[in-house]
Amino acid sequence: MDGNAPEPRYWEKMRLVAEVLKAVEGPIYIATHVDPDGDAIGSSLGLYRALKALGKEAYWVADPPRFLRFLPKEEEYSDPVEKLPPGATLVALDSAEPSRVVGVPVEGFVINIDHHGTNPRFGHLHVVDPSKAATAQMVKDLIDLLGVEWTAEIATPVLTGILTDTGNFRFANTTPEVLRVAAELLGYGVKLAELTDRLQFRPPSYFRLMGQVLSTVAFHFGGLLVTAHLPEEAGAEEDSDDFVGLIRYVEGSVVSVFLRKREEGVKVSIRSRGGVSAQNIALKLGGGGHVPAAGATLKGLDLDQAYERVLEAVREELTRAGYL
Repeated sequence: MDGNAPEPRYWEKMRLVAEVLKAVEGPIYIATHVDPDGDAIGSSLGLYRALKALGKEAYWVADPPRFLRFLPKEEEYSDPVEKLPPGATLVALDSAEPSRVVGVPVEGFVINIDHHGTNPRFGHLHVVDPSKAATAQMVKDLIDLLGVEWTAEIATPVLTGILTDTGNFRFANTTPEVLRVAAELLGYGVKLAELTDRLQFRPPSYFRLMGQVLSTVAFHFGGLLVTAHLPEEAGAEEDSDDFVGLIRYVEGSVVSVFLRKREEGVKVSIRSRGGVSAQNIALKLGGGGHVPAAGATLKGLDLDQAYERVLEAVREELTRAGYL
């Protein structure tokens, strides 16, 4: 099956996941990917709350970025674990591959729910459907099948995942289906204006950092590619993933790339449009993701070396897409 194709047995598989979770008597650990975004936090927290409402022994292992820390309550956090207890079930959400799951080892009985086309379909049960706008959209279906009574407390993080992965319904993955799902979630008491406003909050340091990042903006291939990076002397990077979304709106560009140096290498965030695949670029760099949004980590490289690799990968994709 094409990795980016819809899952033909979606409902069959999702019903099976629901039945398994309802039957589980041991602990259920819910985890997501490293550097979690709104979809990762929203889908995992929403499912955690639904399982708790079912009376399950559930643990939510996640470390939200600052702008999402208003969603969970202090008592909902669970510490990372190095080994799962006997009889444990792991639900990995929004994680494109096992190595991306953080805070919990990928062991025990593993359920993998995701919408990344590059997901290798790991786990004992897997539902991977790249046609879904967000993993949170899939979690909404799962919660329906679990038979949990919807509340604003459960619906709010789930809608958060959908809002953030669709760019507040501005991105190409905004379908009639996802709008209907969002409308249904609003009917459960989500305060939309308050939620969307709160999701834009950033600390004062973020805006000072923005000036430093924008000073690094550069244009390549006649403006088809726009890049920026986090200056190493900036000394901060929390919530810096926003910046790739900022530079993607440069007129005439079809690819935007944001880079930041970390201990393990250089993290690369990619966005694309106009028939150019961010996913193809990321795969060339050893990463993965979606066609319009993807990423990779270039291990052991400095920023200059990473830029060379990025420019080479983008050149290949622009050529394939007919721009060069």
